[in-house]
Amino acid sequence: MGRTLKIVGIIVAVIVVLLLVAPFLIPVNSFRPTIEQTASDALGRKVQLGDLSLSLISGSLTAKNLSIGDDPKFSPSPFLTAKSLSVGVEMMPLIFSKNLNVTGITIDEPEVTLLRNPAGQWNYSSIGGSSKPSAKGSAKSGSTTPDISVKKLELKNGKITVGNTNSQKRSTYDHVDVTASDVSMNSKFPIAVSAELPGGGQFKLNGNAGPVDKADSALTPLDAKIHVGSLDLARTGFLDPSLGLGGLVDMDSTIASKDGNAETKGTLKLSKALLVQGGSPAGVPAVVDYGTKYDLRKNSGVILPSTLKIGSAAAHVNGTYESQGEETVVNVKVNGESMPAKDLQSFLPAIGMNLPKGASLNAGNISTNLDIKGPTNKLVTDGNIGLFAAKLEGFDLGSKMSAISALTGLKTGKDLEIEKLTTNVHMAPTGLRAEDFNAILPALGTLVGGGTLDSKNNLDFKMAATLTGGAIGAIGGAGNDIGSVLGVATGAGKNGNCKKGTTIPFMIQGTASDPKFVPDVGGVAAGLLKSQLGCTGGTLLGAGEKGATTPVNAVDALTGLFGKKKKP
Repeated sequence: MGRTLKIVGIIVAVIVVLLLVAPFLIPVNSFRPTIEQTASDALGRKVQLGDLSLSLISGSLTAKNLSIGDDPKFSPSPFLTAKSLSVGVEMMPLIFSKNLNVTGITIDEPEVTLLRNPAGQWNYSSIGGSSKPSAKGSAKSGSTTPDISVKKLELKNGKITVGNTNSQKRSTYDHVDVTASDVSMNSKFPIAVSAELPGGGQFKLNGNAGPVDKADSALTPLDAKIHVGSLDLARTGFLDPSLGLGGLVDMDSTIASKDGNAETKGTLKLSKALLVQGGSPAGVPAVVDYGTKYDLRKNSGVILPSTLKIGSAAAHVNGTYESQGEETVVNVKVNGESMPAKDLQSFLPAIGMNLPKGASLNAGNISTNLDIKGPTNKLVTDGNIGLFAAKLEGFDLGSKMSAISALTGLKTGKDLEIEKLTTNVHMAPTGLRAEDFNAILPALGTLVGGGTLDSKNNLDFKMAATLTGGAIGAIGGAGNDIGSVLGVATGAGKNGNCKKGTTIPFMIQGTASDPKFVPDVGGVAAGLLKSQLGCTGGTLLGAGEKGATTPVNAVDALTGLFGKKKKP
């Protein structure tokens, strides 16, 4: 028993000595040129390693530093650098026959720079495309990529910087981890990627990639699921952060890429959207069920018929998009019919449209037809918007139009009924412009005009109100001269050259949440009065003389009533 224990002790001692001494006896650095050359041939890029060390316990070769050159057409700086590279090897062939059989590769803290040129080509596209023939390969076999197979490939705690060759603007993605199994340049292999997005969002990809495209690795087939959480659009440059624009994106989609064409399907949720300067983040998210087809060679794609949802309101979306240098340019059409206004009102602040303070849209529907064009960070929207059979609760228009109400006795009630409201709009990051504004309000009559809502949320609208029905009755019963003077337009059809109704020009100033209605008989809105009447003057029926008539100019009459003198 004692002899047996001694023998065991000697064997253990020998093993310990071998584990400690063998790494120094095996000239592992002699493998460095082989590893560098083999990797360079496979990637078509110059690969450099630092000093190698061997661990028999873990069965791996470790290099202190790693550098992979970039395509010289993009940059003289390295494409990838790493703190260390660990190569798992089969120990017995290495020790007894000095054969290097790789079982796994781990790259620690890699830093990768991805660049795209003005033609839309990426600096990683040529990886593997300039491979040299292996030393033992024939002329025929030398024309193919060396089939280096790695059982497991890992990139841990990496950093990826993305940019363009003609710009210093860069986006950085931290804590990038990549795991791939049974990796081969000439076959499909499973891959998983996770990364931290700028602003704290998360990115995950799980699927299969390969075989690597020999001419352009950017065209390598990919079949995967993608998850994006809390992507900050302002941090990634999709929207212009200098204008205060932004939003958070959550997305789940699938991607299938083959033969240079990629097709995606999924759901995208945009929260806290802010799409024009001076607006405020939307209180509800917009959800898009979408599909796209993208041509990787032409860097352009098509948005398949998709659905945009805000609450129970739904609109149809389709269009095209294209990468142009460092910008992505879109041409998208949005069409929605009879969408519940109540569901949309919380999203309106994102496009700079705030309801008056204390007011809410609790009835009605909205229809819209919009064209959205331009770079994603400077989108411009043109089209029309209509609001029908709506009620703006908590908004007394009569009290807001106090100057007019004081003269006419007009009262509209605490809630505003809207039979119809239509306008053409132009929305840009710097503000909103409305043209051909036309509203039918049963308690008042008709409003026409147009104006702007600027980046500071200031209103500048020139309007004309044509009082009809009960509103005119209120004027007639006012028992003062205003009923007679405003009657210049009421029943003025006696001469056949004026429309029926009492039209008053005014301006809307202040802010969208606190609008101010100001008479404007001497300015731009007065022109709307003349246009609305269809004449420059009318026939005024004298209050004290039955049948007597006195020609007057409608604008002059209103100027006097508002206590303003017409400029000579």
